[in-house]
Amino acid sequence: MPWRCKTVKILLHNAILFDGVSLFGKETDVAIDGGLIEAIGEADLRGGFDVIHDLSGKILCPGFIDLHCHLRDPGQEWREDLFSGSAAGAAGGFTTLVCMPNTDPPLDSPALVSYVLEKSERSPGSRILPAGCVSRGRKGKVLAEMGKMAKAGAVIFTDDGSPVSDTGLLRLALQYSSWLGVRLMEHPEEKSLTAYAQVNEGICSTLSGLKGWPSSAEASDISRGVSLCRDTGVPIHFTHVSAEDSLRVLREAKASKLPVTFDVTPHHLCLSEENVIEGGYDSVFKVNPPLRSRRDRDALWEAVAEGIVDAIATDHAPWHLDEKDLPFQEASFGIASLECAVAAVLTEWEDRGRPCSLERLLGLFTSGPASILPGEWGGAGAGRIEVGLTADLTVLDPELERIVNVEEWKSKARLTPWNGRRLRGWPVMTMVGGRTVHPVEDIDRGLS
Repeated sequence: MPWRCKTVKILLHNAILFDGVSLFGKETDVAIDGGLIEAIGEADLRGGFDVIHDLSGKILCPGFIDLHCHLRDPGQEWREDLFSGSAAGAAGGFTTLVCMPNTDPPLDSPALVSYVLEKSERSPGSRILPAGCVSRGRKGKVLAEMGKMAKAGAVIFTDDGSPVSDTGLLRLALQYSSWLGVRLMEHPEEKSLTAYAQVNEGICSTLSGLKGWPSSAEASDISRGVSLCRDTGVPIHFTHVSAEDSLRVLREAKASKLPVTFDVTPHHLCLSEENVIEGGYDSVFKVNPPLRSRRDRDALWEAVAEGIVDAIATDHAPWHLDEKDLPFQEASFGIASLECAVAAVLTEWEDRGRPCSLERLLGLFTSGPASILPGEWGGAGAGRIEVGLTADLTVLDPELERIVNVEEWKSKARLTPWNGRRLRGWPVMTMVGGRTVHPVEDIDRGLS
Protein backbone atom coordinates (compact mmCIF):
# COMPACT_ATOMS: atom_id res chain seq x y z
CA MET A 1 0.00 0.00 0.00
CA PRO A 2 1.18 3.60 -0.54
CA TRP A 3 2.65 5.07 2.62
CA ARG A 4 0.75 8.34 2.34
CA CYS A 5 -2.94 8.90 1.64
CA LYS A 6 -3.12 11.88 -0.74
CA THR A 7 -6.84 12.49 -1.16
CA VAL A 8 -8.76 12.12 2.12
CA LYS A 9 -9.15 14.95 4.63
CA ILE A 10 -9.61 13.59 8.17
CA LEU A 11 -10.37 15.14 11.55
CA LEU A 12 -9.46 13.36 14.76
CA HIS A 13 -11.80 15.07 17.21
CA ASN A 14 -11.64 15.42 21.02
CA ALA A 15 -8.45 13.39 21.48
CA ILE A 16 -6.18 13.44 24.51
CA LEU A 17 -2.87 14.21 22.83
CA PHE A 18 0.47 12.54 23.55
CA ASP A 19 2.86 14.25 21.17
CA GLY A 20 5.83 11.95 21.79
CA VAL A 21 7.05 13.90 24.82
CA SER A 22 4.13 15.28 26.81
CA LEU A 23 0.59 14.12 27.58
CA PHE A 24 -1.94 16.96 27.37
CA GLY A 25 -5.00 16.57 29.59
CA LYS A 26 -7.25 18.85 27.55
CA GLU A 27 -8.95 17.24 24.57
CA THR A 28 -7.99 18.68 21.20
CA ASP A 29 -8.35 18.09 17.46
CA VAL A 30 -5.85 16.98 14.86
CA ALA A 31 -6.55 17.63 11.17
CA ILE A 32 -4.96 15.48 8.48
CA ASP A 33 -4.78 16.33 4.79
CA GLY A 34 -2.81 14.60 2.06
CA GLY A 35 -1.38 12.15 4.56
CA LEU A 36 0.21 14.94 6.61
CA ILE A 37 -0.72 16.54 9.93
CA GLU A 38 -2.24 19.84 8.81
CA ALA A 39 -3.29 21.43 12.12
CA ILE A 40 -3.45 20.78 15.86
CA GLY A 41 -6.09 22.55 17.95
CA GLU A 42 -9.83 23.12 18.04
CA ALA A 43 -11.25 22.69 14.55
CA ASP A 44 -14.43 23.75 12.79
CA LEU A 45 -16.41 20.54 12.28
CA ARG A 46 -17.85 22.09 9.12
CA GLY A 47 -14.40 22.42 7.61
CA GLY A 48 -14.90 20.07 4.69
CA PHE A 49 -13.59 16.91 6.28
CA ASP A 50 -14.23 13.62 4.49
CA VAL A 51 -14.01 11.67 7.76
CA ILE A 52 -14.45 12.74 11.39
CA HIS A 53 -13.46 10.35 14.17
CA ASP A 54 -14.68 11.20 17.69
CA LEU A 55 -11.85 10.11 20.01
CA SER A 56 -13.33 11.28 23.31
CA GLY A 57 -11.57 9.57 26.21
CA LYS A 58 -8.88 8.12 23.97
CA ILE A 59 -5.20 8.99 23.68
CA LEU A 60 -3.82 10.01 20.30
CA CYS A 61 -0.16 9.00 20.02
CA PRO A 62 2.54 9.11 17.39
CA GLY A 63 2.53 5.80 15.55
CA PHE A 64 4.08 3.02 17.60
CA ILE A 65 7.39 1.70 16.24
CA ASP A 66 8.66 -1.85 16.78
CA LEU A 67 12.43 -1.97 16.35
CA HIS A 68 12.60 -5.77 16.42
CA CYS A 69 10.23 -8.33 14.95
CA HIS A 70 10.56 -11.49 12.89
CA LEU A 71 8.34 -11.63 9.82
CA ARG A 72 9.98 -14.76 8.31
CA ASP A 73 9.84 -13.48 4.73
CA PRO A 74 11.52 -14.53 2.46
CA GLY A 75 11.72 -18.27 2.80
CA GLN A 76 9.73 -19.12 5.94
CA GLU A 77 6.27 -17.91 4.96
CA TRP A 78 4.49 -20.79 6.68
CA ARG A 79 5.41 -19.08 9.97
CA GLU A 80 4.64 -15.48 8.95
CA ASP A 81 4.97 -13.30 5.88
CA LEU A 82 5.19 -9.59 5.23
CA PHE A 83 1.45 -9.31 4.56
CA SER A 84 0.28 -11.17 7.69
CA GLY A 85 2.94 -9.45 9.79
CA SER A 86 1.91 -6.04 8.47
CA ALA A 87 -1.74 -6.71 9.31
CA ALA A 88 -0.79 -8.01 12.75
CA GLY A 89 1.35 -4.97 13.44
CA ALA A 90 -1.47 -2.60 12.53
CA ALA A 91 -3.87 -4.51 14.80
CA GLY A 92 -1.34 -4.10 17.60
CA GLY A 93 -1.06 -0.35 17.09
CA PHE A 94 2.27 -0.33 15.25
CA THR A 95 2.69 1.92 12.25
CA THR A 96 6.28 0.84 11.61
CA LEU A 97 7.94 -2.56 11.98
CA VAL A 98 11.65 -3.27 11.60
CA CYS A 99 11.95 -6.86 10.38
CA MET A 100 14.97 -8.93 11.33
CA PRO A 101 17.22 -10.45 8.65
CA ASN A 102 17.36 -14.07 9.89
CA THR A 103 15.27 -15.23 6.95
CA ASP A 104 16.02 -17.80 4.25
CA PRO A 105 18.03 -16.46 2.53
CA PRO A 106 19.22 -13.91 5.08
CA LEU A 107 18.75 -10.23 4.23
CA ASP A 108 22.40 -9.66 3.38
CA SER A 109 22.18 -7.94 -0.02
CA PRO A 110 20.63 -4.80 -1.51
CA ALA A 111 18.37 -6.96 -3.67
CA LEU A 112 16.80 -8.59 -0.61
CA VAL A 113 16.45 -5.23 1.16
CA SER A 114 14.62 -3.95 -1.92
CA TYR A 115 12.43 -7.06 -1.94
CA VAL A 116 11.18 -6.26 1.57
CA LEU A 117 10.54 -2.60 0.78
CA GLU A 118 8.72 -3.33 -2.46
CA LYS A 119 6.51 -5.95 -0.80
CA SER A 120 5.92 -3.61 2.14
CA GLU A 121 4.43 -1.02 -0.22
CA ARG A 122 1.72 -3.56 -1.07
CA SER A 123 1.16 -4.70 2.51
CA PRO A 124 -2.18 -4.02 4.21
CA GLY A 125 -1.11 -2.47 7.50
CA SER A 126 2.12 -1.40 9.19
CA ARG A 127 4.98 0.01 7.17
CA ILE A 128 7.82 -2.54 7.14
CA LEU A 129 11.46 -1.47 7.15
CA PRO A 130 14.24 -4.03 6.70
CA ALA A 131 17.23 -4.67 8.92
CA GLY A 132 20.27 -5.89 7.00
CA CYS A 133 22.77 -8.49 8.11
CA VAL A 134 26.11 -7.47 9.57
CA SER A 135 27.83 -10.51 8.07
CA ARG A 136 27.40 -12.35 4.80
CA GLY A 137 24.86 -15.12 5.27
CA ARG A 138 24.69 -14.26 9.01
CA LYS A 139 27.71 -16.54 9.41
CA GLY A 140 29.82 -14.04 11.34
CA LYS A 141 32.86 -14.36 9.07
CA VAL A 142 32.83 -11.61 6.43
CA LEU A 143 31.05 -8.25 6.37
CA ALA A 144 27.91 -8.10 4.28
CA GLU A 145 27.41 -5.33 1.69
CA MET A 146 26.52 -2.78 4.35
CA GLY A 147 26.98 0.29 2.16
CA LYS A 148 24.81 -1.03 -0.66
CA MET A 149 22.15 -2.22 1.79
CA ALA A 150 22.05 1.19 3.49
CA LYS A 151 21.61 2.85 0.09
CA ALA A 152 18.81 0.37 -0.71
CA GLY A 153 16.99 1.24 2.54
CA ALA A 154 18.24 -0.92 5.43
CA VAL A 155 17.54 0.94 8.67
CA ILE A 156 19.48 -1.25 11.13
CA PHE A 157 22.35 -3.72 10.83
CA THR A 158 22.21 -6.89 12.92
CA ASP A 159 22.87 -10.62 12.82
CA ASP A 160 19.99 -11.06 15.27
CA GLY A 161 19.36 -14.61 16.30
CA SER A 162 23.11 -14.69 16.78
CA PRO A 163 25.70 -12.28 18.14
CA VAL A 164 28.59 -11.04 16.05
CA SER A 165 31.03 -13.22 17.97
CA ASP A 166 34.19 -12.14 16.12
CA THR A 167 35.19 -9.00 18.02
CA GLY A 168 37.35 -7.70 15.17
CA LEU A 169 34.44 -8.04 12.75
CA LEU A 170 32.08 -6.34 15.21
CA ARG A 171 34.49 -3.42 15.59
CA LEU A 172 34.80 -3.05 11.82
CA ALA A 173 31.02 -3.27 11.41
CA LEU A 174 30.55 -0.55 14.00
CA GLN A 175 32.88 1.74 12.08
CA TYR A 176 31.03 1.08 8.83
CA SER A 177 27.67 1.65 10.51
CA SER A 178 28.89 5.01 11.78
CA TRP A 179 30.03 6.10 8.32
CA LEU A 180 26.68 5.02 6.89
CA GLY A 181 24.57 6.60 9.64
CA VAL A 182 22.75 3.33 10.37
CA ARG A 183 22.74 1.88 13.90
CA LEU A 184 24.23 -1.55 14.62
CA MET A 185 22.03 -3.75 16.81
CA GLU A 186 23.79 -6.49 18.76
CA HIS A 187 22.03 -9.64 19.93
CA PRO A 188 23.86 -9.92 23.28
CA GLU A 189 24.81 -13.54 23.87
CA GLU A 190 28.12 -15.26 24.57
CA LYS A 191 27.45 -18.52 22.73
CA SER A 192 30.04 -20.54 24.64
CA LEU A 193 27.91 -20.03 27.77
CA THR A 194 24.57 -20.91 26.19
CA ALA A 195 25.22 -24.09 24.19
CA TYR A 196 22.29 -26.47 24.76
CA ALA A 197 20.80 -24.10 27.37
CA GLN A 198 17.00 -24.05 27.62
CA VAL A 199 15.90 -21.98 30.62
CA ASN A 200 17.21 -19.36 33.02
CA GLU A 201 20.03 -20.60 35.20
CA GLY A 202 18.69 -20.84 38.74
CA ILE A 203 15.59 -22.36 40.24
CA CYS A 204 14.07 -22.98 36.80
CA SER A 205 17.01 -25.07 35.61
CA THR A 206 17.44 -26.77 38.99
CA LEU A 207 13.83 -27.96 39.21
CA SER A 208 13.68 -29.15 35.61
CA GLY A 209 17.13 -30.59 35.08
CA LEU A 210 17.36 -28.55 31.88
CA LYS A 211 20.63 -26.76 31.18
CA GLY A 212 20.62 -23.23 32.56
CA TRP A 213 21.25 -20.04 30.59
CA PRO A 214 23.30 -17.68 32.79
CA SER A 215 22.69 -13.95 32.78
CA SER A 216 26.46 -13.53 32.40
CA ALA A 217 26.09 -14.76 28.80
CA GLU A 218 24.20 -11.55 28.08
CA ALA A 219 26.11 -9.19 30.36
CA SER A 220 29.53 -10.28 29.10
CA ASP A 221 28.64 -9.63 25.47
CA ILE A 222 27.19 -6.25 26.40
CA SER A 223 30.43 -5.44 28.22
CA ARG A 224 32.36 -6.30 25.05
CA GLY A 225 30.12 -4.07 22.94
CA VAL A 226 30.36 -1.20 25.42
CA SER A 227 34.15 -1.50 25.36
CA LEU A 228 34.13 -1.20 21.56
CA CYS A 229 31.78 1.76 21.81
CA ARG A 230 34.16 3.44 24.24
CA ASP A 231 37.10 2.66 21.95
CA THR A 232 35.51 3.90 18.72
CA GLY A 233 32.93 6.43 19.89
CA VAL A 234 30.43 4.72 17.58
CA PRO A 235 26.80 4.19 18.69
CA ILE A 236 25.68 0.63 19.41
CA HIS A 237 22.24 -0.74 20.27
CA PHE A 238 21.60 -3.85 22.37
CA THR A 239 18.34 -5.67 21.88
CA HIS A 240 16.09 -7.73 24.20
CA VAL A 241 18.08 -6.93 27.36
CA SER A 242 16.75 -9.19 30.10
CA ALA A 243 19.04 -9.31 33.13
CA GLU A 244 19.93 -7.14 36.10
CA ASP A 245 23.64 -7.82 35.51
CA SER A 246 23.32 -6.33 32.03
CA LEU A 247 21.60 -3.23 33.36
CA ARG A 248 24.55 -2.50 35.65
CA VAL A 249 26.86 -2.39 32.63
CA LEU A 250 24.46 -0.28 30.59
CA ARG A 251 23.74 2.13 33.43
CA GLU A 252 27.45 2.77 33.85
CA ALA A 253 27.90 3.25 30.10
CA LYS A 254 25.09 5.79 29.94
CA ALA A 255 26.45 7.60 32.99
CA SER A 256 29.73 7.90 31.07
CA LYS A 257 27.81 9.51 28.17
CA LEU A 258 28.66 6.71 25.76
CA PRO A 259 26.33 6.46 22.71
CA VAL A 260 24.77 3.21 23.94
CA THR A 261 21.07 2.42 23.53
CA PHE A 262 19.00 -0.66 24.35
CA ASP A 263 15.52 -2.10 24.24
CA VAL A 264 13.57 -4.49 26.43
CA THR A 265 10.71 -6.79 25.44
CA PRO A 266 7.12 -7.06 26.65
CA HIS A 267 7.69 -10.67 27.71
CA HIS A 268 10.68 -9.85 29.89
CA LEU A 269 8.73 -6.98 31.46
CA CYS A 270 5.59 -9.05 32.05
CA LEU A 271 6.76 -12.63 32.62
CA SER A 272 9.46 -14.47 34.56
CA GLU A 273 10.82 -17.96 35.10
CA GLU A 274 8.01 -18.43 37.62
CA ASN A 275 5.59 -18.53 34.68
CA VAL A 276 7.69 -21.29 33.13
CA ILE A 277 7.58 -23.34 36.33
CA GLU A 278 3.91 -22.70 37.12
CA GLY A 279 3.04 -23.38 33.48
CA GLY A 280 4.54 -26.85 33.69
CA TYR A 281 7.39 -25.94 31.32
CA ASP A 282 4.95 -25.20 28.52
CA SER A 283 6.97 -24.34 25.41
CA VAL A 284 4.89 -21.19 24.92
CA PHE A 285 7.28 -19.64 27.49
CA LYS A 286 10.48 -20.72 25.70
CA VAL A 287 12.39 -17.72 24.38
CA ASN A 288 15.89 -16.39 23.73
CA PRO A 289 17.04 -14.89 26.04
CA PRO A 290 15.03 -16.91 28.56
CA LEU A 291 12.47 -15.52 30.95
CA ARG A 292 14.53 -14.44 33.94
CA SER A 293 13.99 -14.23 37.68
CA ARG A 294 11.46 -11.96 39.35
CA ARG A 295 14.40 -9.85 40.52
CA ASP A 296 15.55 -9.37 36.93
CA ARG A 297 12.04 -8.40 35.85
CA ASP A 298 11.77 -5.89 38.70
CA ALA A 299 15.14 -4.46 37.68
CA LEU A 300 13.86 -3.91 34.13
CA TRP A 301 10.92 -1.92 35.45
CA GLU A 302 13.26 0.09 37.67
CA ALA A 303 15.32 0.89 34.57
CA VAL A 304 12.16 1.99 32.74
CA ALA A 305 11.23 4.26 35.65
CA GLU A 306 14.77 5.59 35.82
CA GLY A 307 14.63 6.55 32.16
CA ILE A 308 17.63 4.58 30.89
CA VAL A 309 15.63 2.22 28.65
CA ASP A 310 15.40 3.57 25.10
CA ALA A 311 12.65 1.43 23.59
CA ILE A 312 10.28 -1.47 24.07
CA ALA A 313 10.56 -3.89 21.13
CA THR A 314 8.39 -6.98 20.75
CA ASP A 315 10.89 -9.51 19.36
CA HIS A 316 7.72 -11.03 17.86
CA ALA A 317 8.81 -14.54 16.85
CA PRO A 318 6.02 -16.56 15.20
CA TRP A 319 6.34 -20.30 14.67
CA HIS A 320 4.13 -22.96 13.17
CA LEU A 321 2.43 -25.17 15.76
CA ASP A 322 4.49 -28.13 14.55
CA GLU A 323 7.65 -26.25 15.58
CA LYS A 324 6.44 -24.76 18.86
CA ASP A 325 3.79 -27.04 20.37
CA LEU A 326 6.35 -29.66 21.43
CA PRO A 327 8.10 -30.81 24.62
CA PHE A 328 10.05 -27.87 26.02
CA GLN A 329 13.55 -29.01 25.05
CA GLU A 330 12.46 -29.80 21.48
CA ALA A 331 10.47 -26.61 20.81
CA SER A 332 11.75 -23.51 19.04
CA PHE A 333 12.69 -20.35 20.93
CA GLY A 334 10.37 -17.38 20.53
CA ILE A 335 7.22 -15.61 21.70
CA ALA A 336 4.59 -14.09 19.40
CA SER A 337 3.11 -10.83 20.67
CA LEU A 338 2.64 -8.16 17.98
CA GLU A 339 -1.11 -7.89 18.51
CA CYS A 340 -1.12 -7.82 22.31
CA ALA A 341 2.28 -6.37 23.25
CA VAL A 342 1.10 -2.85 24.04
CA ALA A 343 -1.87 -4.06 26.09
CA ALA A 344 0.33 -6.55 27.96
CA VAL A 345 2.80 -3.83 28.96
CA LEU A 346 0.05 -1.37 29.96
CA THR A 347 -1.67 -4.04 32.06
CA GLU A 348 1.58 -4.90 33.85
CA TRP A 349 2.25 -1.19 34.38
CA GLU A 350 -1.19 -0.81 36.01
CA ASP A 351 -0.75 -3.95 38.11
CA ARG A 352 2.56 -2.62 39.41
CA GLY A 353 0.96 0.62 40.54
CA ARG A 354 2.22 2.73 37.63
CA PRO A 355 5.95 2.72 38.44
CA CYS A 356 6.62 5.45 35.86
CA SER A 357 4.62 8.13 34.11
CA LEU A 358 2.42 7.16 31.19
CA GLU A 359 4.37 9.64 29.06
CA ARG A 360 7.60 7.78 29.75
CA LEU A 361 6.03 4.43 28.93
CA LEU A 362 4.44 5.63 25.69
CA GLY A 363 7.72 7.25 24.70
CA LEU A 364 9.30 3.79 24.62
CA PHE A 365 6.93 2.86 21.79
CA THR A 366 7.25 6.18 19.91
CA SER A 367 9.97 8.83 20.20
CA GLY A 368 12.40 6.37 21.82
CA PRO A 369 12.62 3.85 18.99
CA ALA A 370 12.33 6.63 16.40
CA SER A 371 15.52 8.20 17.74
CA ILE A 372 17.43 5.03 16.87
CA LEU A 373 16.34 4.94 13.22
CA PRO A 374 18.16 6.81 10.44
CA GLY A 375 17.15 9.35 7.84
CA GLU A 376 13.49 10.21 7.39
CA TRP A 377 12.48 7.61 9.99
CA GLY A 378 14.65 9.14 12.74
CA GLY A 379 15.72 12.61 13.79
CA ALA A 380 14.20 15.31 15.94
CA GLY A 381 10.65 15.11 14.60
CA ALA A 382 10.31 11.34 14.34
CA GLY A 383 7.99 9.64 16.77
CA ARG A 384 6.20 12.96 17.36
CA ILE A 385 2.94 14.65 16.47
CA GLU A 386 3.74 17.98 14.83
CA VAL A 387 2.25 20.02 12.01
CA GLY A 388 3.79 19.03 8.70
CA LEU A 389 4.83 15.52 9.72
CA THR A 390 3.50 12.32 8.15
CA ALA A 391 0.30 11.21 9.86
CA ASP A 392 1.55 7.97 11.40
CA LEU A 393 -0.77 7.77 14.41
CA THR A 394 -2.00 5.30 17.01
CA VAL A 395 -5.19 5.76 19.03
CA LEU A 396 -5.11 4.14 22.46
CA ASP A 397 -8.11 3.38 24.66
CA PRO A 398 -6.61 3.12 28.16
CA GLU A 399 -9.85 1.78 29.67
CA LEU A 400 -10.68 -0.90 27.11
CA GLU A 401 -10.49 -4.46 28.43
CA ARG A 402 -10.28 -7.38 26.07
CA ILE A 403 -9.43 -11.08 26.32
CA VAL A 404 -6.60 -12.21 24.06
CA ASN A 405 -7.82 -14.76 21.52
CA VAL A 406 -5.18 -16.00 19.09
CA GLU A 407 -7.87 -17.41 16.81
CA GLU A 408 -8.76 -13.81 15.95
CA TRP A 409 -5.19 -12.77 15.18
CA LYS A 410 -4.01 -11.47 11.83
CA SER A 411 -0.65 -13.12 12.52
CA LYS A 412 -0.14 -16.72 11.50
CA ALA A 413 1.08 -17.44 15.04
CA ARG A 414 -1.38 -19.36 17.19
CA LEU A 415 0.55 -19.56 20.45
CA THR A 416 1.26 -16.78 22.95
CA PRO A 417 1.61 -16.69 26.75
CA TRP A 418 -1.22 -14.13 26.88
CA ASN A 419 -3.86 -16.24 25.15
CA GLY A 420 -7.01 -16.20 27.30
CA ARG A 421 -5.68 -13.34 29.46
CA ARG A 422 -7.77 -10.22 30.08
CA LEU A 423 -5.66 -7.16 29.28
CA ARG A 424 -6.46 -3.49 29.70
CA GLY A 425 -5.37 -0.62 27.46
CA TRP A 426 -5.63 -1.41 23.75
CA PRO A 427 -4.79 0.37 20.51
CA VAL A 428 -8.11 0.87 18.71
CA MET A 429 -7.02 2.72 15.57
CA THR A 430 -3.82 2.76 13.54
CA MET A 431 -3.06 5.24 10.75
CA VAL A 432 -0.11 4.99 8.36
CA GLY A 433 0.47 8.07 6.26
CA GLY A 434 -3.05 9.30 6.98
CA ARG A 435 -4.67 6.03 5.92
CA THR A 436 -6.60 3.99 8.48
CA VAL A 437 -5.12 0.48 8.44
CA HIS A 438 -6.84 -0.68 11.63
CA PRO A 439 -9.69 -1.29 12.23
CA VAL A 440 -10.23 -2.89 8.86
CA GLU A 441 -13.89 -1.78 8.77
CA ASP A 442 -12.74 1.75 7.94
CA ILE A 443 -10.88 0.47 4.90
CA ASP A 444 -13.84 -1.64 3.83
CA ARG A 445 -16.20 1.35 4.03
CA GLY A 446 -13.78 3.47 2.03
CA LEU A 447 -13.58 6.06 4.79
CA SER A 448 -9.82 6.42 4.57
